Amino acid sequence: MLRVGHRIERDKRVTMHVFLTARALSASGAIYSGQKDGDLERRFQAIVSEWGGPFEVKYEESWKKVIKEWKKRGMVCHLTMYGINVDDCLDKIRKNKYILVVVGSQKVPGEIFRLADFNIAIGNQPHSETAALAIFLDRLFEGKGLKREFEDAKMKVVPQEKGKKVVYR
Repeated sequence: MLRVGHRIERDKRVTMHVFLTARALSASGAIYSGQKDGDLERRFQAIVSEWGGPFEVKYEESWKKVIKEWKKRGMVCHLTMYGINVDDCLDKIRKNKYILVVVGSQKVPGEIFRLADFNIAIGNQPHSETAALAIFLDRLFEGKGLKREFEDAKMKVVPQEKGKKVVYR
């Protein structure tokens, strides 16, 4: 997934939540543009070290370069409230195994709408980019992302009806 326009002071928590959501729901990695944030990268890598992966976070100054390179071999899906409903495009999207999901932070440049193969709406009302990403990935992977096992995890939650149980490896 690509997070466009990260701003250190304004977006650090939301960008972290977007990364966590992407990882938890089976994305293979994240690229972000905007301001480079070494602290965000270190904090996220610590989570991957404890909870497993693989999941890589990379910084790229130019979101446009990322999208143009991706389009050479895959598909670009931009999550926006102005797009077509998610349920109306999933069959076409699933045919491509190399998918870049784009989520914004600040106002998204109009060029992204033109470069994207699909502008996808999770409803046509203002909403959270984190929620939109979660819904999109859950539907894309048909709920299987929620049961993913992570490699090299030092910690694992054992599901149970009451209480908390974490196994340390």
